[in-house]
Amino acid sequence: MIKVLSGVWPLLLGIVLIMLGNGMHFTLIGLRGGIEGFSAAELAIVTSGYFLGFLSGARYTPVMIRQVGHVRVFAALGSFMSAGLIAFPLLTEPWAWTILRILIGFCMSGIYVAAESWLNNAATNDTRGKVLSAYMIAQTLGIIGAQGLLTLGDAATSVLFIGASILVSISFGPILLSATPVPATEVARAMSMRRLFTAAPLGTVGIFLLGSVYATQSGMGAVFGSQIGLTAAQIALFIAMLFAGALVFQYPIGWLSDRMDRRKLIFGAAVLGAISCALGWVTGGGLVFLMISAFFAGGVTTPLYALFLAYTNDSLRPEDMPAASGGLVFTFGLGAILGPLATGWAMQGLGPFAFWLVLGATFAAIALYALYRMTQRASTPSEETESYLGVLPTASPVALEAAAAWSAEQAETEHDAPDGSASPGAGTEQHPVAGR
Repeated sequence: MIKVLSGVWPLLLGIVLIMLGNGMHFTLIGLRGGIEGFSAAELAIVTSGYFLGFLSGARYTPVMIRQVGHVRVFAALGSFMSAGLIAFPLLTEPWAWTILRILIGFCMSGIYVAAESWLNNAATNDTRGKVLSAYMIAQTLGIIGAQGLLTLGDAATSVLFIGASILVSISFGPILLSATPVPATEVARAMSMRRLFTAAPLGTVGIFLLGSVYATQSGMGAVFGSQIGLTAAQIALFIAMLFAGALVFQYPIGWLSDRMDRRKLIFGAAVLGAISCALGWVTGGGLVFLMISAFFAGGVTTPLYALFLAYTNDSLRPEDMPAASGGLVFTFGLGAILGPLATGWAMQGLGPFAFWLVLGATFAAIALYALYRMTQRASTPSEETESYLGVLPTASPVALEAAAAWSAEQAETEHDAPDGSASPGAGTEQHPVAGR
């Protein structure tokens, strides 16, 4: 693993720095929005703006890269994002924040496309799984670390926004100085939602609902904490717990994914998420119970995303996987746009603890639909499924296509082994939190 990382560590360092800045700004929106007196509904619109921009960036960045190249696009998007972060405390109006969030979402999506293209180009067929796993770990650690940085300043001032902007600005140094030019990014035309639903109903519906869950957790979690009176440090810890759980649960869920009916695992993970949300709701704001709820509810969200991707790929031919990756990103993006809006409306009418009600109801819907699908189609034997690779919900179609290709190759290697098992070294990069 050390040998693999030696060639891509500047890229990974840059990603960590970017996620430190981006993770800070996500939580800062809720903190500063509460200070400015923004309502839950207004902050929900601001939150959805990010995912609207993110979805647009995934569509248009490959076109921009083909026209002017990776370096120019990467540098330009980084500059706009850094400027946008500084502008938040200067324009404290919901409409202005919504525009800035759309801009930052577009920039982050484009940054992911460019960075993931470089990483994919730097990897070989033998190392791609390890590189993608390291990339996902770098992102998660950056988000968690960002919450610690929030305790170093006051959200009522411009200091933390400036700090986030600085982190994003310096992140491009190691990336641009080390990355080599790559061929123009080619992202397959996204598969239509109708075709995707016909091929994998559970994957399509599940990804859509999970988009709502992820955007609500990452975007409205700080709003919830602010409205129930948590301190800035407590809110930062609450958000960190949402992502820390993913590091813990990714490995065991990934291990089970390759050994049992994935629909049953999806059902079980969704039920655990719903129970965790119910705990957060009924305990009425007790700090310990809130952290436990966040740990488990957030902990199953990222593994569920990877599960849905793996399950969808099980239903597709290898040549259809690239197009399906784009379709899944689009479907997830729609859910991510609508989820915070529904949550903000519910919190506005029912109070801040509607945050848990909406999350719990969405997890329950995933579980019920998985249960229904188990009655409609026979299970796929585990030895015929694609290999699981932990992919974060923030991944662009580039990473999803690379992960799908790796999973198909890995599964084929395992199936072709004389004794039916993986060849030496195969499967060791399936789980990004395995410590390898």
